[in-house]
Amino acid sequence: MQTMGLQGKNALVTGSSRGLGKQYALDLARAGANVIVHDVRDSSAAEFNEAPSGRAVAEELRAFGVRSAFVAADLADPAQAERLVNEAIRELGSLDIVVNNAGGDIGFNTPRPDPNDAIDISVEDIRSVVERNLLSAMYVCKFAGAHMRERRSGKIVNVGSVAGHVPVTAGLIYAAAKTGVSSYTRSLAEQLRPFDVNVNCISPAPTFTGRFLATRTVKSEEGKSRLQRIAQPEDMSNIVLFLCGSASDAMTGETLVCWK
Repeated sequence: MQTMGLQGKNALVTGSSRGLGKQYALDLARAGANVIVHDVRDSSAAEFNEAPSGRAVAEELRAFGVRSAFVAADLADPAQAERLVNEAIRELGSLDIVVNNAGGDIGFNTPRPDPNDAIDISVEDIRSVVERNLLSAMYVCKFAGAHMRERRSGKIVNVGSVAGHVPVTAGLIYAAAKTGVSSYTRSLAEQLRPFDVNVNCISPAPTFTGRFLATRTVKSEEGKSRLQRIAQPEDMSNIVLFLCGSASDAMTGETLVCWK
């Protein structure tokens, strides 16, 4: 049911050479969708040893019998975001699905901002986090949304974070940016509602990825229930597949918060 209607669909997943984005791309391809793989550079996939390269991920997807290609772009630059969308359309012919996954609590010059609060954080880190998580999604939605509006069809899935729905003492800028993604989703959904374009948001719980393991100390989860444990990428991907498929045709403007 979750993958209903994905055979032959054309998808763009930003930040998909690694982490949760890679899982989304793999599962979309497994469900029959053609997928454009994206990251800021081809080598980004190897940063946490999740794949040799972005091109290698695209090759992995093609093993499912679908079309796939890798496109590099820095989505903090609106011109590059526009180029990414245009190249995806040129490669696949159209876009039916966009998953705005690119982002992360990434500092200007460090893996995470340090300090990572609201007062002592550097201005450069504030700009980096907001550009990577909120503005990049807005740019991709602007250009992909115009294409879908013209076609009067499409599914946009924006990726927020559970951090955007609770008070936090670290990663405040990241949490605020992800709250903005959820708010933006509701309003964009209303603008595109007359054109049969669904816009929804998933706010993932903490999930085991290469970056997660490399930037955090993970305590033992022995004795915890399934709903208490840190999520696996497949847990979040199942929800994304639902939002991309026909089972969610009547849903728009919603944020699915994955509490853990």
